Amino acid sequence: MTHDVLAGLDPEQRQVAEAVRGPVCVLAGAGTGKTRAITHRIAHAVTTGVVDAQSVLAVTFTTRAAGELKQRLRALGVGGVQARTFHAAALRQLTYFWPRVIGGDPPRVVESKLPLLVEASRVLRRNPDRGELRDVASEIEWAKVTQVMPDDYMAAAAKAGRTPPVAPEEVARLYDAYETLRRERHLVDFETILELTAAVMTEHREVATQIRQQYRYFVVDEYQDVNPLQKLLLDTWLGGRDDLCVVGDPNQTIYSFSGATPRYLTSFGVEHPSATVIKLVRDYRSTPQVVGLANNLLARARTPHRLELVAQRPDGPSPVFAECDDEPAEAELVARRVKELVAQGVPAREIAVLFRVNAQSEVYEQAFTQAGVPYLLRGAERFFERPEVRQAVVLLRGAARSANDDQPLAHTVHDILGGIGLTPEAPAGGTARERWESLKALADLAEDIAAEGGDLPRFVAELERRATEQHAPPIEGVTLASLHAAKGLEWDAVFLVGLTDGMMPIIYAESPEQIEEERRLLYVGVTRARAHLHLSWALARSPGGRKARRPSRFLDGLTGLAGSGGSGGFGGGASRTAGGAPRRAVQTRVATPILCRVCAKTLTAGAEQKLGRCATCPADFDENLLERLKIWRAKAAKDAKVPAYVVFTDVTLQAMAERVPTTEEDLLAIAGIGRVKLERYGEAVLSICRGEEVT
Repeated sequence: MTHDVLAGLDPEQRQVAEAVRGPVCVLAGAGTGKTRAITHRIAHAVTTGVVDAQSVLAVTFTTRAAGELKQRLRALGVGGVQARTFHAAALRQLTYFWPRVIGGDPPRVVESKLPLLVEASRVLRRNPDRGELRDVASEIEWAKVTQVMPDDYMAAAAKAGRTPPVAPEEVARLYDAYETLRRERHLVDFETILELTAAVMTEHREVATQIRQQYRYFVVDEYQDVNPLQKLLLDTWLGGRDDLCVVGDPNQTIYSFSGATPRYLTSFGVEHPSATVIKLVRDYRSTPQVVGLANNLLARARTPHRLELVAQRPDGPSPVFAECDDEPAEAELVARRVKELVAQGVPAREIAVLFRVNAQSEVYEQAFTQAGVPYLLRGAERFFERPEVRQAVVLLRGAARSANDDQPLAHTVHDILGGIGLTPEAPAGGTARERWESLKALADLAEDIAAEGGDLPRFVAELERRATEQHAPPIEGVTLASLHAAKGLEWDAVFLVGLTDGMMPIIYAESPEQIEEERRLLYVGVTRARAHLHLSWALARSPGGRKARRPSRFLDGLTGLAGSGGSGGFGGGASRTAGGAPRRAVQTRVATPILCRVCAKTLTAGAEQKLGRCATCPADFDENLLERLKIWRAKAAKDAKVPAYVVFTDVTLQAMAERVPTTEEDLLAIAGIGRVKLERYGEAVLSICRGEEVT
C-alpha cells in the first residue's frame, strides 16, 4: 500500500509525501500538482501508522476544494479524514460545544451582512443605499479579520491606506451599530464564528483539550490567502504543537484587499526554524509557451519569493497578443476565434474569457449572442440581471413613454442614471465601482445610439432586445469570469481581455504593493491556460472613438516579435462595422522567447531583452555611433521638453549601437520599441545608424 501511495509522484512531490512530520512548508507553483502532493502525504502518513485518519484536519478555502481532497483520499483507500473550510470546521465545533459551555441554543448564522446594515443605517437616520452598504460590509469584514474594533477603525483604515465607500467615521458608526444589532439578535457572521471558536477554546480548557485530542495533524491549503483571524484560530487549534503542513504560492496572492497576507507563508521558516521547506515548480498544466510567458511576467515583479515554473508538457501554440481598434472589435475578434477553436475540436466548456471587472462582460455577452456562441457567466449576475441595470432599464422605460423629442438622448440618459449613482468620476473601487461601471456602460451605449441619430424609445428598445436575447439560458458554453473568480480553475484556452492601463492594473491601484498585486492577478489569469493563450486590448472604447488607451504596462517587453498570427493565433483580417464597411480591427503579435544572441540563453530581465544578450556576455559595438545617438537624444529631449530617458533609455541606445538597425523591422526587434516610438523617432535613428547627418 505504501508503494502504491508513493507511485507516480515526481521527486519533489514524493519529498512532500514522505515528510510526514511537521512543520512542513510546500511552496507550490501553479499547475505543479500541490493537491496530489498533499493528499498522498496524508495517505502515506495514515497507511504507515504515523497518524489516524480521524486525527487529520485538512483546511481548504472552498467547499469544492475540500470535496476534491476527500475524493482523492478515498481513491487512495483512506477515509475518515476531515477536510473542511475554516468556517465549516469552526462552526461545527462551536455548535457542538455551545450548549455545554455557554448554554442555550447556538447563535444563528447570517449569510449576508446587508439586511443588518440596512437596519443599522435606519437606526443612524441614514438613507440606506444598498450598493454603498455592500462596500461597507466589505470594510467591516476587513476590520474583523484584521481584529480591528469599531472604535479603532478610522486609525487602522488610515494606516492601511484603505479608501472606504463613505467617510471613515461613518463606517465606524455603521460597524458599531451592526455589531450591536447582531449581538442583540443572537446572530453570528462568518468572522464571528472564527472569533468565538478561538475564544471558547481559550476560555474553556476542557474544550481546547477535547479538540486538540481529536485533531493532531493539520494541513492548510492556499496558505498565502490566510488572514490574521484565521491564523489566530489555527494557532489556537495547534496549541503550541507543530504537526502542521502548509501549502501555498506567494505568486498567487490576490486577496490582500480583504485582509489576506502572504507573510505567514513566506515567513514560515522564521516562525518554525526546524521546518522542512519544499518547492514544487514542475508545471504539468501548461505548455512551455504559456509557462515562459508566466515566468517572464513575474520576472519584473518586486518579490523575493518568486517561483520560476518549469514546463513538463510538449510544445504548444505561441501566446498571441491582439491590439484592437475598439472594444466591440475586440469582442467580435474573441467570439470569432472561439468559434474557430470549437470547430477545431476544443470543447466550449474548455474555453474562458477573463476580465478585470464584471462590467466588462456585457460586450462579450453581446458578441457571443450575435455569433451564436453559448456562454456561462461565472461569479456575477448576467449584465442585464444586475440590480443597478434592472433599475436603470425600468427608469428609462418610464421616461421613454413621455420622452421629449427636443431633449438629446445622451443628456436624458445621463440625467436619469445620475439619479441612481452615475457620477462624472468613477468611485475608487469595490461594489460602488462595479455598479458605476455598469451604469457607465449604459450611458456609453446611449451615446453610441445618439451618434447614429437614435432617440430614447429606440435606446430602450435596443436595451430590451439585448436583454431578451441574453436571457436565453445556455446549457454548456464558454466561461465568462473575472480574474478573481477564475482562481483555482483551468481551461484549454484562455482569453485575457481589456488589458489596458487603468484596467490592468486597475486605476485605483496606486501604491507599489497594489500594483504588484495587480501583476499577480494577471499572472493568475495567464496560468489558467493549458495550451491556447490570447491577450488583447482595445485602443478606444467605441468605434470611431479617440484611440488614447495604451496596453497594460505589465505587457512591456513580453509581446515578442511582430507576426501574422501563427499557429493558435487570433488570425488576421479586418472586422466590419454595423453598416458593413470594413474596419481594421486588430494587429497580432506572437510571443516568442527572446534569446541571448551570444549564448542562446532565454532572457527574462528587461534590460537584457533590450540588449539582446546577457549582461555578462561580451559584445562589440561602435562607440562613435553610441555617442552620436546620445547627442541626438539630448537634442530630441530638449525639443520635446522631456527627460532624455523618455526618448530612449541608455540600455536602448546601447542595443542600437550593438545591433546597428537599418530597417524599421530591425528597430521593432529591439524589445521595448513599439510603433509609437518608431513613428516618432525611427527615421532619425535609422539615418544616424546609416552614418547620415541628422539636423
